[in-house]
Amino acid sequence: MTQPEFDPRDFRNALGKFPTGVTIITTKNEMGELIGMTASSFNTVSLNPPLVLWSIDKSARSLPSFGEGHHFAVHVLSEHQQDLSNTFATKSDDKFVGIDVSYGIADVPLLPEFSARFQCVCQHEYDGGDHVILVGRVLDYETADCNNPLVFHSGTYAKVSHD
Repeated sequence: MTQPEFDPRDFRNALGKFPTGVTIITTKNEMGELIGMTASSFNTVSLNPPLVLWSIDKSARSLPSFGEGHHFAVHVLSEHQQDLSNTFATKSDDKFVGIDVSYGIADVPLLPEFSARFQCVCQHEYDGGDHVILVGRVLDYETADCNNPLVFHSGTYAKVSHD
């Protein structure tokens, strides 16, 4: 099958027309360092068994910290957490500075604020072009009463309106 030729920027803009929620994924690497990154690729897969997925760029420095058998937590963000999302979207090594982290299953770092939080173990990983698709089995979850979700749309943060 022939691959169609797309302008990468135009294709990205077209994909950006689909609003997504914003999450922060956390884990620990083999040296015990805290790892965290912003991701908008989070989605549900199955209720039984409880499975979720997200994807990570193959060039991400943190890629080896995720994958089959590794534990991670997905934090669904609220609209007031835009600054936190921006912090975890950087390549900085001190993303957790000033955050009152607790620890969950397999000693995974947990952020104190979230709209929903899912503690998972990676059950499958799949090649997804320039990304790796990670499927996690949900081992525990929590929700919090909070404001509207943090949403990303057309290359910027957006607000949800309830009419």
